[in-house]
Amino acid sequence: MSLDPATLAAILAMAGATAMTRLAGLVVLKFATLTPRARRMLDAIPPAVMVAVVTPTALATGPAESLACAVTALAALRLPMLAAATAGVATVALMRFAGF
Repeated sequence: MSLDPATLAAILAMAGATAMTRLAGLVVLKFATLTPRARRMLDAIPPAVMVAVVTPTALATGPAESLACAVTALAALRLPMLAAATAGVATVALMRFAGF
């Protein structure tokens, strides 16, 4: 297996760009004072990403997965992301165990 130098350069450039955007966000937030409105907006991003990830599953699969996606979306509004994902996995497991 060989690796094309152009492909390697593209991978490294994308990795560098990703790292820099993450670091830039941390640096900016370290020196910025956030208003309560800005804080609420930033706090809304993780649940929005979680819902965006699970919505295609809810629309393309059966009732067990659809209910699990709804549970995950609702849990993501109040719980940490790991807990919300765990709630969704537990829901689909229980629904499948019940025969749905």
